[in-house]
Amino acid sequence: MGAVVGTLTMQTKQRRPSRDKADDDLEMTMVCHRPEGLDQLEAQTNFSKRELQVLYRGFKNECPSGVVNEDTFKQIYSQFFPHGDASTYAHYLFNAFDTGHTGSIKFEDFVTALSILLRGSVTEKLQWTFNLYDINRDGYINKEEMTDIVRAIYDMMGKYTYPVLKTDAPKQHVDAFFQKMDKNRDGVVTLDEFILSCQEDENIMRSLQLFENVI
Repeated sequence: MGAVVGTLTMQTKQRRPSRDKADDDLEMTMVCHRPEGLDQLEAQTNFSKRELQVLYRGFKNECPSGVVNEDTFKQIYSQFFPHGDASTYAHYLFNAFDTGHTGSIKFEDFVTALSILLRGSVTEKLQWTFNLYDINRDGYINKEEMTDIVRAIYDMMGKYTYPVLKTDAPKQHVDAFFQKMDKNRDGVVTLDEFILSCQEDENIMRSLQLFENVI
């Protein structure tokens, strides 16, 4: 979860790389999205109006059209994992941000998720993380979904991960996850099981607090 919050908040401070004129011309032909008013976003999130202004400037710097498609999101996210392949994990993360399933992320989507991850309650943060892992949105995390997520994380960290990971590391990680979280041993993890297991784990609880004052 730290990778999610850390890289996303760093995005707002990155300078946009130079682009050629064709890219700029294409961008100018796009319909720009204007976000909801700051007062409304301030009421809907845990950010102040000043914080929202800072976040919006960073968002517009990366995405002048006001929306982010999946390809752009992957390009931005991959900058923070140069030694690995972040594309699959970025795909899952993009879907978690794109709550309306529109194929794009607006500033409202971005700042709402960031508000939960940085300033939300423990339950809100865990619900958001559960939804990230619940790839098919059926309300459960099964072993196939968890294996896909874990492999995506290992691919993202790359071959320079230390200590070097064994080939069966993803399976071991998933088995340990289900051993801890699948309380009734029915082969899937429910939201209630996920939240309860996380609340019982001191390391997870500490990790949820790491980025509370990042902005």
